[in-house]
Amino acid sequence: MIYQVCKFMRSLRNWLIILIVATFIVSCTPAIPSQSPVPPAVNSSQAKSPEVKPANASKVVALTSLSADIIYRLDKNKLVGIPGSRLLRENAEMSKLPQVSEGQTPPNLEKIIALKPDLVIGATGFHDQILAKLKELGIRTMTSRITSWQSLEELTKEIATEIQADPTALIQSYQAFISTKATKPESTLVLVSSQPILAPNKNSWAGDLLTKFQIENAAAELQGQSLQKGYITLSAEKILETNPKVLILVDFGDGEINKLKEAPFWNKLDAVTSNRVYTLGYYGLVNPGSIDAIAKACAQLQAIVSAKA
Repeated sequence: MIYQVCKFMRSLRNWLIILIVATFIVSCTPAIPSQSPVPPAVNSSQAKSPEVKPANASKVVALTSLSADIIYRLDKNKLVGIPGSRLLRENAEMSKLPQVSEGQTPPNLEKIIALKPDLVIGATGFHDQILAKLKELGIRTMTSRITSWQSLEELTKEIATEIQADPTALIQSYQAFISTKATKPESTLVLVSSQPILAPNKNSWAGDLLTKFQIENAAAELQGQSLQKGYITLSAEKILETNPKVLILVDFGDGEINKLKEAPFWNKLDAVTSNRVYTLGYYGLVNPGSIDAIAKACAQLQAIVSAKA
């Protein structure tokens, strides 16, 4: 009998403990209003407000000739403003579009705003200030820096996405520019100026273009202190040491080529004695400029790699 009483007392004590703990838990749990249903559990990413995707651009102002050309080829109806450039003026229809700049002068902010664009495309390092002002005014902006063939294709795709166009055909046309490549690469040096003597290494548009044609760029791995990224300063001694089999000179139309040809080292170079010296324009090789300029430079490079030594 005593055993049964003790057993009952232990059981009662356990129930009292459970009751006390349950009461504590209930008292510490916030009350849920009966009129408000309990929302379903969500993870942290679902709890955030969804990002609003910008609308596709229908009125674009291009501050570089290359971006203007790309837009025009993808969907000419989306291009409402262009930079003043002789490359674009070669296209009679495009030359009729409003010009927001001329030559080396900065783009005109008032002219851009007057066109009411929903997107303005400029070049990194050249248009930073005006793009910042446009962003303050609520106008979307986009920047580009073309230093390689890959960056050209990426810019084309980005612009196509913005204006809802298909870039496939245009990108395929780029590949057609490089149909002939060097089978026996020869040491080649590109000189773009005489004072100082500058040459592109592999980190430039010109350097990458040479790589596409499997041309052996004698300055590809050289590094220097030039203010122009992707270009290095060469001394006369370094040029003689390199002694390329092929020389490519860039013609700016300012007499720089003649100054190079008058330099003491000139007639000592293998490329000169074997008559393997070629002249290409600034646009296409140094500055992409436009699709036609790139195509022309590529055709000239194809002729160089096809020429017999």
